[in-house]
Amino acid sequence: MNNYFTVSEPVKASFTEKRSEFICYLSPVSTADEAVNFINSVRAEHRKARHNVYAYILRNDNISRYSDDGEPQGTAGIPVMDVLQKRNLTDVCAVVTRYFGGILLGGGGLVRAYSHAVSLACESAKVMNMCMCHSLKITADYAIYGKIAYTLPDFDTVTVSSDFGSDVVLEILVLNEKLESLKKELTELTNGNIKFEDCGEMYRDFSSVCR
Repeated sequence: MNNYFTVSEPVKASFTEKRSEFICYLSPVSTADEAVNFINSVRAEHRKARHNVYAYILRNDNISRYSDDGEPQGTAGIPVMDVLQKRNLTDVCAVVTRYFGGILLGGGGLVRAYSHAVSLACESAKVMNMCMCHSLKITADYAIYGKIAYTLPDFDTVTVSSDFGSDVVLEILVLNEKLESLKKELTELTNGNIKFEDCGEMYRDFSSVCR
């Protein structure tokens, strides 16, 4: 399946370790410029913070970047990146702000703290399973609507809209690999008394039906 995972909207999570506060901001981004703008916005909000560590991963051109932002090398940016990669997230940027509490955490403590901050944010985020699919408009008589509605879940479709006018008009999303088999099944089920309009190919969230 040609899919990827990302977050639906920005989230924030924080915790305190030995009086140092770690605040993670996680946001969807689609370009390097968007990632940099997000990083800069967090920095502007936390100008007094000792560190604003970041990592981001982009699908386009397979770009990934990270920064320790003054923390000892390998103790901050890489752990943040590692959490994002292990959760298979892309088109995402994480910034972890640290307010130093006066107690040194050591290398291992920093790795655990930055990793934990990002993990907290990931756990609070809504993760989307973005799949390549077709938007399909289906028009049929009321008499066969029940058969259609009963069949659609078998093909992991997502219903976008339903219009009950003179005919039933459904707009659904169907995965690329299931498009033709769905059309064939519905055509046979309705003895050809059904219309299909392919409205194009796109990436959409299928997390509600594909686990």
